[in-house]
Amino acid sequence: MKYENTKRAVFLDRPNRFIAHVDLNGQTETVHVKNTGRCKELLIPGTEVILEESVNPARKTKYDLICVNKSGRWINMDSQVPNKAAAEWIRAGRLFPEEVTLKTEKVYGNSRFDIYVESPCRKAFIEVKGVTLEENDIARFPDAPTQRGVKHVEELIRCQEDGYEAYLLFVIQMKGIREFEPNWSTHPQFGEVLQKAQNAGVHLLAYDCLIREDYIEIQDPVPIRL
Repeated sequence: MKYENTKRAVFLDRPNRFIAHVDLNGQTETVHVKNTGRCKELLIPGTEVILEESVNPARKTKYDLICVNKSGRWINMDSQVPNKAAAEWIRAGRLFPEEVTLKTEKVYGNSRFDIYVESPCRKAFIEVKGVTLEENDIARFPDAPTQRGVKHVEELIRCQEDGYEAYLLFVIQMKGIREFEPNWSTHPQFGEVLQKAQNAGVHLLAYDCLIREDYIEIQDPVPIRL
């Protein structure tokens, strides 16, 4: 996925989860943060960030904060991009060998899954989770307790039991990751439900991403340790 009209800036502070202040060419600019998560390990004063300029003149903020430089590693923190990147990746034939029909935001049971695919030989639900939390080259999810995430995994188990293929795809929004694991210290219940899903036959996948200032692409598989 390609971004348009990107610029580098320096992060100053984050008054609330929706906006941040940055230094852009010597001027303080209020920008929209495209991730409502905590991201405290990323948004540190003085950190270099990447902005995308909006073409919508009606917006209150002119820029979106989409990427941050953490110790020399660019991490995309746009929470909307993993689904888009995953759809591109699947349409390009990177997950299934045959051509598939893809639908987004498909309702099943009590959940709305990110992607549903069909072909003459399969019917599959796919839930996508973006990952921005990293420590010592290990990626973890979630960065905060997520009962919604637990519910999604439980519904994927139900899909598998009902005869569908079920996939949970962790899109790690950076390169240089050795492995992925649940964030046991933050939300042990999520790790437990992942173990349950694996035992039920749900496909657990983790992939890193090629990150450039104006570009993100799902690239290589990352080992999952439960």
